[in-house]
Amino acid sequence: MADINYLDATCIYPGGERPAVDSLNLHVDDGEFMVLVGPSGSGKTTALRMLAGLETVTSGAIQIAGKNVSGKAPKDRDIAMVFQNYALYPHMSVAENIGFGLRLKGVGKAERMEKVKDVAKLLELEDYLERKPRALSGGQRQRVAMGRAIAREPSVFLMDEPLSNLDAQLRVETRANIAALQARLGTTTIYVTHDQVEAMTMGHRVALLRDGSLQQVDTPRNLYDRPTNAFVAGFIGSPPMNLRAARLVPGGAMLGTAIVPLRQPILDAAAAASLTSVTLGIRPEGFTVSFDNVDNDDATGLTVRVDLVEETGADSYIYCSLPDDEPHQRRLTVRLDEGTPPGIGDCVRLHVSQRSEHVFHPVTGERLA
Repeated sequence: MADINYLDATCIYPGGERPAVDSLNLHVDDGEFMVLVGPSGSGKTTALRMLAGLETVTSGAIQIAGKNVSGKAPKDRDIAMVFQNYALYPHMSVAENIGFGLRLKGVGKAERMEKVKDVAKLLELEDYLERKPRALSGGQRQRVAMGRAIAREPSVFLMDEPLSNLDAQLRVETRANIAALQARLGTTTIYVTHDQVEAMTMGHRVALLRDGSLQQVDTPRNLYDRPTNAFVAGFIGSPPMNLRAARLVPGGAMLGTAIVPLRQPILDAAAAASLTSVTLGIRPEGFTVSFDNVDNDDATGLTVRVDLVEETGADSYIYCSLPDDEPHQRRLTVRLDEGTPPGIGDCVRLHVSQRSEHVFHPVTGERLA
């Protein structure tokens, strides 16, 4: 078993005004692919480095396979780390880089080379074993770094934004390869990224951090469908969720001039908190769009003018402003998945699809129901 436990784990850098990681409690199951995601400065890389032994655990503890490793040296934790810059030795060949950890362990040359060949076959590096890193592409260097970690057969893989130096197309291809490789090896893995699309497509579960604090940990689907607060709602999703202040009215909330019906549990939670307004969240796909009858004055619909159109192939996105929006107000984002999109300056009629709304406390940001 190589499960991982962060137990109130805290890291405060010397001279820091607040913890970089604040009382983190997180359990990673044996064989799980856990992704740590969050904006810059959220503490995700610090949390990874604490596990690796590269940052000090100021208080609390970190366990691997039930054993407290907080005070152990990195070499004694049975982990292997893949860094953002790959950290390959430029004077060594691919084979020497992959086998370097084994050489430090005192593994004999014959056994070491057999292992290197096995790993190279797994990663399709067999034709590059004699090359130096400078003769490789970015994707190939990333695979060599992965190979060096795999060859050691550690209990835990740690990956710190290993795809950030790759171009967009290669990132998509490589992240699929990493996820498939982890599933094949079954090694407990913690993967750090700032890219929420990467997090959602790779992780068995995703832990979202903000300012050193864990906001939510769940499956990608649950993070998307039931964000625990407005921050999670606005971070997860591309494009992100539309979040707007909305005044409560009988049976719903006002979005511009339209009444968005709210479920009774939400209305009850708002009444219990004595709220007169809420933060209303609607994903871009949560609208239905009509190009006809835009002057219809039914109370649940809203006529908006299109400010910008983005076509991404199968989908199109329109960005529009409500009639009473301030100049600095973020535009509504609406997804269209078929047909010809409207043009800039056109008017369209929006309705919020049933049960697609998310409602949060306007002060705390917590989900109401």
